Amino acid sequence: MLYGELKGLKFVRNNTRMKHLVGSPGTVSGLILRLGQCLLAAGSIGVMVSASGFSNYTAFCYLIASMGLQVLWSSGLACLDIYALRIKRDLQNPVLVSLFVVGDWVTSTLSLAAACSSAGIAVLYSKDLNFCSTPPHLPCGRFELSVVLAFLTWFLIAISSHVMFWILAAI
Repeated sequence: MLYGELKGLKFVRNNTRMKHLVGSPGTVSGLILRLGQCLLAAGSIGVMVSASGFSNYTAFCYLIASMGLQVLWSSGLACLDIYALRIKRDLQNPVLVSLFVVGDWVTSTLSLAAACSSAGIAVLYSKDLNFCSTPPHLPCGRFELSVVLAFLTWFLIAISSHVMFWILAAI
């Protein structure tokens, strides 16, 4: 227990921390979550870049940019998790967790928007306009696989941002 005074009034603050949630920063589960985000986002980029003609569509270019930002963010936090695990340091302080929350929310919003817009274009071209079956053939299967990987990336980001929010609320 920590004791202190606040304007002449004594207070007692319980120094126990919230139990580590799955995906907390500085834990093995957090590292696995970040590596999953990074790998799925990189997979989405790789599949989209391998599809010929993707650069003609703004939604697909936005997906590449969003997933690129996600790769950078997730790999940076994965490196931080590795560092924290090596030196056995707790990363749950209010300033650091606030930064994680904002970063996760920004990348989550961008990733969801990019995945949804790309999914809309992929459905339009494959189901409504039949651009995949009539000449010139578009690689719609690759577009769709890239979008699926982007949605899986977003799902992992949503888990991560949810965990960070609860950790911030508990600190």
